[in-house]
Amino acid sequence: MEFKEFQDLKLSALGFGAMRLPTVGGDPNGAVDEKLTAEMVAYARAQGVNYFDTAYGYHDGMSEVVMGNILGQYPRESFYLADKFPGYDLANMDKVEEIFEEQLKKCGVDYFDFYLFHNVYEKNIEPYMDEKYGIMDYLWRQKQAGRIRHLGFSAHGRYETLKRFLEAYGDRMEFCQIQLNYLDWKLQDAKAKVELLNEYKIPIWVMEPLRGGKLATLSQENEAKLKALRPDEETPAWAFRFLQSVPGVTMVLSGMSDMEQIRENIATYSGHKPLSEKEWDALSEVTDSMLDILPCTACRYCVPHCPQGLDIPTLLSLYNETRFVNGLIAHMAVDALPEEKRPSSCVGCQSCEAVCPQQLEIAAAMADFVDKLNQPAGL
Repeated sequence: MEFKEFQDLKLSALGFGAMRLPTVGGDPNGAVDEKLTAEMVAYARAQGVNYFDTAYGYHDGMSEVVMGNILGQYPRESFYLADKFPGYDLANMDKVEEIFEEQLKKCGVDYFDFYLFHNVYEKNIEPYMDEKYGIMDYLWRQKQAGRIRHLGFSAHGRYETLKRFLEAYGDRMEFCQIQLNYLDWKLQDAKAKVELLNEYKIPIWVMEPLRGGKLATLSQENEAKLKALRPDEETPAWAFRFLQSVPGVTMVLSGMSDMEQIRENIATYSGHKPLSEKEWDALSEVTDSMLDILPCTACRYCVPHCPQGLDIPTLLSLYNETRFVNGLIAHMAVDALPEEKRPSSCVGCQSCEAVCPQQLEIAAAMADFVDKLNQPAGL
């Protein structure tokens, strides 16, 4: 196992994510298979994994309980446990003390090694920073009392939201967890987020390294491109080796659901094997082939011409994401916008198209975006 230095700690470069634990009978909505999970944890620990990540909402609240039961069998100083305050649900904002105490009890611990503001994004950044809820003040007191050893945040928000949170709390944040993989390097402009965090000298924790499993298998054509460079490399390993090549990445979390996934991921992290320049270029070509996106350059020529005052480049960026996968993150970002600034406010006048250097069919894109937003969002 490769290890990374974080302050005075040595963390396994691969962390055990507890969002997608195995369930009884394989039913995604079923109870967690605690026996199999215990076997997976034991194997991971034996191979050097020492970082375990859970959250209040994972597995309908049972992830914390299961991980607490299993990890409680080992010496407390032999593992690092991370948990999060569930501010993705605005109803929780005035319950920070109640929830924190509940989480400690469910996990059976006296302190969390790592604790995060969960999912800072456009809709909850205001209440997260609102002094009337006192979330930062309370969590900071817990850190000073030793009940939180390291304080950080996870973010699904856009670059501007991430920057705003850092401007407010960057001096207190010790790490940041973002969605990062070779697809979102372009699709969600994770590259810019990485550069921002590096600028603040904040270590990066990675979630969704395989994009919810979408990067575990590729088309035959794309897999052939990669096999030509590394014949013995399995497809998921390319996603992890990409992350080994990104500056600032300290921890990569993988929500592993079975023993095979653990074995493969641990094998990848048995040594530091970043991509060569040739491999990086090949992976970039693979990414481009997967992305069916409108080539908006965010020149913003269109914005002054929109009678509705829509932020068209931002909306097109979100639309591009739904074209790849109609996911929850894009839905949340749109939901955070004022009603009159959403794609449904587009009147189809095509004034924006008259000045678009890329000659994009923006009105049709907005109409299609509305249709996609009316469909249930996936993960």
